Parts: sequence; structure tokens; C-alpha cells
Amino acid sequence: MNQQRIRISDIAEELGLSTATVSNVIHGKTKKTSPETIKRVQALLEERQYIPSMAGILLAQNSSKIIGVFINDHEKYQGHTLDDAFIASSLNCLSDEIEKQGQFMMVKKTKKPEEIIQFASMWNMDGLVVIGFCSQDYAWLRNHMRIPFVVYDGFCGDPERFFNITIDNYGGGYQVGELFRKYGHRQALCISDNDVDMDLERYNGFSNGFTPGTADLMLIPMCRTKRFSFYRENMEKFRRATAVFAVSDHYAVDLIRFLSENGLRVPEDISVAGFDDTPLCGMISPALTTVRQDNALRAKTAIAKLQELKEQKKTETTAMLPVTLVERASVRRI
Repeated sequence: MNQQRIRISDIAEELGLSTATVSNVIHGKTKKTSPETIKRVQALLEERQYIPSMAGILLAQNSSKIIGVFINDHEKYQGHTLDDAFIASSLNCLSDEIEKQGQFMMVKKTKKPEEIIQFASMWNMDGLVVIGFCSQDYAWLRNHMRIPFVVYDGFCGDPERFFNITIDNYGGGYQVGELFRKYGHRQALCISDNDVDMDLERYNGFSNGFTPGTADLMLIPMCRTKRFSFYRENMEKFRRATAVFAVSDHYAVDLIRFLSENGLRVPEDISVAGFDDTPLCGMISPALTTVRQDNALRAKTAIAKLQELKEQKKTETTAMLPVTLVERASVRRI
């Protein structure tokens, strides 16, 4: 069968399936499809070298010029992964940088590393940027595909055949703790939904910058409804504290709203700081003190490193980018 003339209907007819089933597998809509059927379809697609028609011209070339950006559709986003301010800002900067290089960006959110390989291979991608997965996923991807990829905020030791771009999480947390201490705060909380990896680094930096051993870590639920209920159950802790460091702007903005609805004014009664410096920080009242990471620099680094990996140049495997404290109205002196 001529590769250029392979159609979804051809695959469906050969397997005795409907065209809708084959189309769903191609586009990752597999909730109602059995694992056995998915494997059969994927195997025949690979054997027949099926190319999606909308990208046929590009993918027939040696280089598709497509950079795939894959984001972990984590439960903490509650179905709004691409609405998250950090994710949106990252995508915006990556889009700018990829276009500067004359390439195209394709974005997919997924919970399954297997889908990353499926889509990257199907679209003959030149490289990938992977955001929000875990070290086991990165190792699995490295061992199951040869397409170069860059990781945002990976905790994977010494990467091999991929590049990890992280930021100074400890230093950012330290700067917030130091600010609180300088402004006379003596009772502080740190809120996070976990106590591992980058969030742990941010908490450790914050604790040491504040006063070692005096800043409590409050582990909060990811679900917003459950989180607000948890806050209400722990109002006394907020009343005793004079400052709170949230490990992300998302949780900081969320907390400010909760506190204002429950009789605590920011910053008059309690100061709040976040981490990331997403655009939302300057739009709320009071404007949020936070730690800025340079998403434009990260995107530029990511695309440059992808090119080096593609050309098999010898390069370091990890870059740690600096962060900067941005003081705004949500923190005050005691």
C-alpha cells in the first residue's frame, strides 16, 4: 500500500474496526477503547507508517520543525491545566522562542508518558519540552525513544541524553524567609501540597532564611474545596502567624482570597508571599510579593539545548537559572 495514500479508513478496514475507533486512538481519545484494540491500531499505524493528513507535507520532510510541549495533566489543576498561570506563561514564552527559530509548537496535556512517545513519533517531532512529570517518567522516555527532549524542573540526578532546566528553588525560598525576618516577623507558615523535590527545596530555603526550626510547613489538599475546608479547620494557626509563604503563586492568590473572606486582612493582619511571579501577581489587590523566575530565559535555554542535543554536541546536562525576589504590597513590616 502506498504510504502517501494511507487513510484512516484503510487502517479501519484492515483491522475490522470503525473509522471512529481508529481516529480516537490516533488522537488519544481511548477511554472507551480496550487496551488490546489500542495496541492493534498503534501497531498497524506504525507498520503502515501512517501520517496524519493535515501534517503530511511537513512530516514527509527529514525535519518536521515541530517542537512538542507535553504537560502533566496533574490532578492539582482540577481539569484546568492550561489555565494555570505558570503553565500559560511558560507556553507563551516557549511559543515566542520556537517561532524565532522558524519552528512550530504543538501542545498536549497528558497523564501518560506513553502518549508522549506515541504523539512525538506520529508527528515526527524534532524535539520535546516536558513539564511536570517525575524522574521515573524521564528515565522511561530516555530509554524508549531517541527524540531529544528538555525537562522543566526535573529531579533526576544526572540526566543522560536529555537536558534538565531547573531554578534556584532553595535560594528563592531563602530570600522570602530573609525578607520576613528583616521585616520583624517571628511566626510564619509555609503552605504546600507536598514535602518533596522542588517544594521541599523552597521550604528548606525559606526556613533557613527565616529562623531555622521556627517556620512550620502546612501540607494542604490539592482540591480547592477540601483546601478551603482545611483552612477553616486551621484558622487558629493563621491567626497566630504574622506571615505565610506559599510555594506557588497559585496557592498564594488562593489563600489571600480565603483570608479576606474570613476576616484576616492582607497585609494588615498577615503578610503573604508566593513563588513564580505569574502575571496574576500584579493584578490582584494587594499585589503579591513573590519570587520571579525568568520564563523567557528558560524557554530560550530549552530551545538552544534541544538543538545541541539534536546535533549530538557535548554539553552539560543540567542548568540552574537564578531567581529574584519581587517586593509588592502583600508583605509589610511589623
